[in-house]
Amino acid sequence: MDTMTMAAIAGTRLLDTDEKARVPVGEEEIIIAIGEDGAFMPVGKLEAHQRALRHVAVSIFVFAGDRLLIQRRAFGKYHSGGQWANTCCTHPRWGEAPATCARRRLGEELGFTLPLTARGVVDYRANVGNGMVENEHVHVFEANLSASAAFGPGALPLDRFDPSEVQSVAWRDRGWLRSAIDRNAGDFTPWFRIYLDRWTELGLSSRD
Repeated sequence: MDTMTMAAIAGTRLLDTDEKARVPVGEEEIIIAIGEDGAFMPVGKLEAHQRALRHVAVSIFVFAGDRLLIQRRAFGKYHSGGQWANTCCTHPRWGEAPATCARRRLGEELGFTLPLTARGVVDYRANVGNGMVENEHVHVFEANLSASAAFGPGALPLDRFDPSEVQSVAWRDRGWLRSAIDRNAGDFTPWFRIYLDRWTELGLSSRD
């Protein structure tokens, strides 16, 4: 399988403060819903979740060996605040390609970009609280770092995240994640628990 293990952080780009401030966040409120006939249509993000409309989404998984970079969502998020999820989850804007969205939101949320490889496409539905439902058609993307790029001198900086989006980040392997979910499933978003249960469907590099 073609993964992008990097001996250094080649291809990584850090966003400066001014660049992050220029992001037109308001445009993201219109996302891509999918009708019963498969046709795309624009819809407000909140409306899509309140009405449980099926819509296009993106999930990113950044690995260093067998460890996955996970994020704890900011408490102020419109749903699932304070819960842990995979590296980055988002929705393409109306007219935006999933790959473009994945690169953009990784930078906006975590403050860096990496080369991403498209993997699987999965569908799931989950109640996420506050009267909202995620009914998503998810495009999965993956990036891989070497141990030195993730943990060595000059490693990928993990302190550049947007605090309105992300509370904290951590590297964890699947064994740790499964044990933590067994102890307290409510610490993790519903979709992340679904992803772990349906791991092979994501099309990610094999990591036992």
